[in-house]
Amino acid sequence: MTTGTKELTKEYRPSERRLAREAFRRRRARRSVLVAGASTAVTALVLYLVVVNSPGWERTRETFFNLHYARLALPEVLKGLWVNLTLMVVCGALIVVFGLLLAVLRTLRGPVFLPVRLLATAYVDFFLGLPMIICLLIMITGVPALRLTGVTTDPLVLGGAALVLTYSAYVSEVFRAGIQSVHPSQRAAARSLGLSHAQSMRYVVLPQAVRRVVPPLLNNLVSLQKDTGLVSIGGVIDAVFAAKIITSRTFNYTPYLVAALVFIVLTIPMTRFTDWVTNRMNRRQLQGGAV
Repeated sequence: MTTGTKELTKEYRPSERRLAREAFRRRRARRSVLVAGASTAVTALVLYLVVVNSPGWERTRETFFNLHYARLALPEVLKGLWVNLTLMVVCGALIVVFGLLLAVLRTLRGPVFLPVRLLATAYVDFFLGLPMIICLLIMITGVPALRLTGVTTDPLVLGGAALVLTYSAYVSEVFRAGIQSVHPSQRAAARSLGLSHAQSMRYVVLPQAVRRVVPPLLNNLVSLQKDTGLVSIGGVIDAVFAAKIITSRTFNYTPYLVAALVFIVLTIPMTRFTDWVTNRMNRRQLQGGAV
């Protein structure tokens, strides 16, 4: 910093008007905080009074919000949650790979690839229309009935396979939307530089496409995390099934709420992270930077 600049910085004094404007903004911010806090407290108080004074509240509290059964269920639910998290990580990685492969197959060009495009399209259409619960029942109860040699009958593996089959169809559509959003001139420029079709996809199209679809991919990951609880229909002792065992012993439904709260606590940070990534990409897009 030059001597002249230092002197200018040292001699700078904000004007009276500017000081008054900043003081007004601080007063307005404090007032907004007070109003927001007061309105939130009043709303919470009204909701509390409505709930606790509603008919049947005591029976509801005893059946669904019993602290004794919550303490009893929490360790077992957390132990089962490890199965859900493992399933989410393993299935999530497989879904991304398989979904990307399906999207690339559906975007292949040339008449020779028509059978490949038709098969990929039929797969995606079938699993997009098939309810998740039916896919799980077919895999967990139907596949073991075939008694095929070398095919596992583990409900955890078969349930994970059902999740991969269904979610890869959703994720492939997300990747395909990203690939199609890349302007054709990008591909033409890559080909004019001598890159093959595979190289232009690898170095030009896919890097841009994947960056653009990160928020919807994270949303799919959030949905996958919740749907891992569906494998409990096959007898896998995850967080949901652990709650079901305790409920069947005690005839109290608080363990189900404990399992629900555990899933919600896991989901909220991922949802906020998705919002942050989406806002960050929108800001970059508005500023004209790379997405």
